[in-house]
Amino acid sequence: MPVPMVGRAAELDELRRAWERVRGGGRCVPAVVTGLPGTGKSTLAAAAVQVAAPEVVLSGSARLHSPAPYDWLAAVLAALCPRPELPVPPAALAWLAQDPDVPRERYAPDALLRLAVTAVRALVGDRPAVLLVEDLHALDPASLNLIAELAGADLPALLVVTSRPPDTAAHPALAARVLERLAGIPGGVRRQLSPLAAPQVGQILGHAFGDAAPDLAEVVWRRTGGNPYRITELLAAVDGPDHLAEHLREPVDLTAREREVLGCLAAGRSNKQIAGALGISVRTVTVHVSNLLRKTGAASRTEAALWAVQRDAGARTG
Repeated sequence: MPVPMVGRAAELDELRRAWERVRGGGRCVPAVVTGLPGTGKSTLAAAAVQVAAPEVVLSGSARLHSPAPYDWLAAVLAALCPRPELPVPPAALAWLAQDPDVPRERYAPDALLRLAVTAVRALVGDRPAVLLVEDLHALDPASLNLIAELAGADLPALLVVTSRPPDTAAHPALAARVLERLAGIPGGVRRQLSPLAAPQVGQILGHAFGDAAPDLAEVVWRRTGGNPYRITELLAAVDGPDHLAEHLREPVDLTAREREVLGCLAAGRSNKQIAGALGISVRTVTVHVSNLLRKTGAASRTEAALWAVQRDAGARTG
């Protein structure tokens, strides 16, 4: 069951006004939407594109595996069938598009960046466009530099960027600088998405079940932390308000290793300390912590640790 977008009306209206500035001024207007995983960044960005209804939409994101230079532009070009003629040397275009048969001829990084900007300018032309950059935090350095250049370009485009906090990025320092540059451009938009409040969770339940589940909103909010993605997962597992209530009463099923990691969180240990104590890698600890946040509905490590303490207290008094 799809979860409707609630609690983001102000953000969507601000993006709509930014689009009007693009249409009226002809310059690039960056709109940065940041937030933790699952807070609805992509949903908001998609709604903004739908409201704007531009003639040109150039959309791209990072590759999940084996990121390479200019992933964003390569994704944009891959979606264009057939690929239009562009004022870029064929050899350079092959590099930018990540074609399998890349010529041996190489370009200096600055030269390739200028050609990447030229390619985007040609794709946009003089038509107001939306440039959609999903998951900036996962992008390669070349793509990050390109986004920074486009933000300051004389280009009739709304540059919509979604990103997790820069300290979680693949290239934290560069991602932070790019986000700062985008936020500093006059007329730009910077929105940080927070978890939904309990009344907003109630709106989602009302959409799903009508007026049959008014008392469940607080419980769902606590279980999911108001995270729209976690709410989606929860609703996908039930087929009605009675089933939801029953599901919420069920104990959270944790693996033995997850219980060990949770105990370490409750003791205030860092991921590195947990890895050393349990004899596993830091990356594996990160996966376990992510699973714990999802299963317990905690929005942070601190909330997960508090959940563990409350659970243990309940077990002692039960």
